[in-house]
Formats: sequence, structure tokens, C-alpha cells
Amino acid sequence: MLNNDYTGQNCSISRALEAVGERWTLLIVRELMRRPHRFAELERKLRIAKNILTVRLEKLVALGIAEKVPYSDSRDRNEYRLTRKGRDLFPVLSALMAWGDRYSAPDGPPVIFEHECGHAAGHKLVCAYCGDDVGLRSIRAIAGPGATEETVLA
Repeated sequence: MLNNDYTGQNCSISRALEAVGERWTLLIVRELMRRPHRFAELERKLRIAKNILTVRLEKLVALGIAEKVPYSDSRDRNEYRLTRKGRDLFPVLSALMAWGDRYSAPDGPPVIFEHECGHAAGHKLVCAYCGDDVGLRSIRAIAGPGATEETVLA
């Protein structure tokens, strides 16, 4: 059986996978990015088992990625919505979407992000400082303030 954690790895990617790397989690976040949802709506839309949805939502709430907010109803029910921490996953979903559009969408992208200017926004990654395009060949990894002796940098 595989371990489901990345204990001992000083790596922001492994830590992020600890939070959102389980099956269904990013699809739940995708739905919550569109709008808040009630449990039953998420269950129906994703066609996910109740027990799995319950566990994933509890984890997202515990990590501060989503929050439960009561909605007006005679029953004790909640809706789920993303917190700022959850909304900050947008670039992650956009990057996965771009990869999927390129390699797993033979008939073209099923969804296109339209910018408020009325045009397709795309999935371009740019340098936060100079605005130039960022690609694997234009960057290098250097030690950050959280680096340890075990941190492997290329």
C-alpha cells in the first residue's frame, strides 16, 4: 500500500499535494470556484459518493480552503464556498486545464475562460516582476528562505 503523505520532504509541491492532491478534491474546488454549492448539488453534479464528498469537504474546511455557511432554510443545512485561500487555487486549476486542453481534449477545450474584456483569457504564465513569458527554460530554482540542507535544488 502506498503512503498517502510526503513526510520529510521540504517541498512546497508535496505540501500542496497533501492539502489538495486526493482524488476529487480539485474537482470540488473547481465547482466551488463557479459559485457556492450545497452538499446535494455537489454530490449530483460530480456524481461522487456521499462518504467521499463528506471527507473531502471536511478536509477543505479544516484547512481553511472552503467554509460552510448556513443558508436560509427550515432545515439545518449549509452551503460551501471558497475562502481566499481556496480562490488562490485558481492558477493551479488554470494550469491543469491548459495541460488537459492541450493533451486530453481531442475535440478542443470543453470550457474557455473569457476575460472581462470579452476575449479568451488563455493560460499564460508571466513573470510577476517584468511581465515576460515564463517557461521551463527561462527559470532556475534557487534556495528560498525555507530551504534546508536536505532541499535539493537543480
